[in-house]
Amino acid sequence: MLYDIAVVGATGAVGNKMLQVLQERKFPINNLYLFASKKSAGAKIKFGDKDYTVIELCEQNIIDKKIDIAIFSAGGAVSKEFAPIFAQNHTIVIDNSSCWRMDENTPLVVPEVNAEAIKNHKNIIANPNCSTIQSVVPLKPLHDLYKIKRVVFSTYQAVSGAGRAGCLDLENGMKGLPPQKFSRPIFSNCIPHIDVFMEDGYTKEEQKMILETQKILNDKNIKITATTVRVPVMNGHSVSANIEFEKDFDLDELKEALRNFDNITVMDDPANGVYPTPIDADEKDQVFVGRIRRDYSVKSGVNLWIVADNIRKGAATNAVQIAEYIVKNNIKAV
Repeated sequence: MLYDIAVVGATGAVGNKMLQVLQERKFPINNLYLFASKKSAGAKIKFGDKDYTVIELCEQNIIDKKIDIAIFSAGGAVSKEFAPIFAQNHTIVIDNSSCWRMDENTPLVVPEVNAEAIKNHKNIIANPNCSTIQSVVPLKPLHDLYKIKRVVFSTYQAVSGAGRAGCLDLENGMKGLPPQKFSRPIFSNCIPHIDVFMEDGYTKEEQKMILETQKILNDKNIKITATTVRVPVMNGHSVSANIEFEKDFDLDELKEALRNFDNITVMDDPANGVYPTPIDADEKDQVFVGRIRRDYSVKSGVNLWIVADNIRKGAATNAVQIAEYIVKNNIKAV
């Protein structure tokens, strides 16, 4: 069976990556509709052996089509306005913005972790934050085995997570030019400031990691704190996760659980210089885990170093995996 698919925000970096992943994974597409802003309408985008014309995102161009699945990567304001229009037109929306993530009626999904939640959709499904996605994949098998009590996240996030403007800041910073996107120069620097600061001193990005992790793992009792940092890396986020368990664990058993979990690649032989870096994850869909070691400061704790391509697994691939689950399980719009 073939499906009518829309990509909203098709001209952006993540939208382009979504198209690449759809093509690579041979998604069963009948008709493909590429939506973007009025200024991008009319542009041509190649998909497979065909050129597609970008369509202006407006209500009339939505309601005159019968679209099965719409994958959004166009920002929260666009999702807030247009996702309900698609949903009312009996389209299942997979949204990559933060707009719907904490809505109690909207599943927040990482397919390796909680794919069953997709079945409870009300025509909108949320794609989590990029750093959250790569973090909860290894957390899931460990939570099932040992029950996670507390997590401390420290992130090292690439400039591609801030879009083309973030990449330009790094490129221009190498030439000595001032930043346009970030609050400080990013070249040869680290910035502990992603998204806006909240009243309690946390950034919104840190808040996302805390609340989204609890929602995806379906456990609000897990205590979580986070510090998110932008680093001068072009692509690929890294996360240091310090995890405390309720139960004791065997380190070899823990590593084996990670090796056996879907889409995790363990790179953990530090004596021989084997551990994951953003370069290892670039253009790959796996989550890479290394530097696995016991935390001796608590009764039952472990440290993990988690790396993934933030544009692929952290956004585009995760959204396409959700769409694949919908197709495989014949899930319909309501």
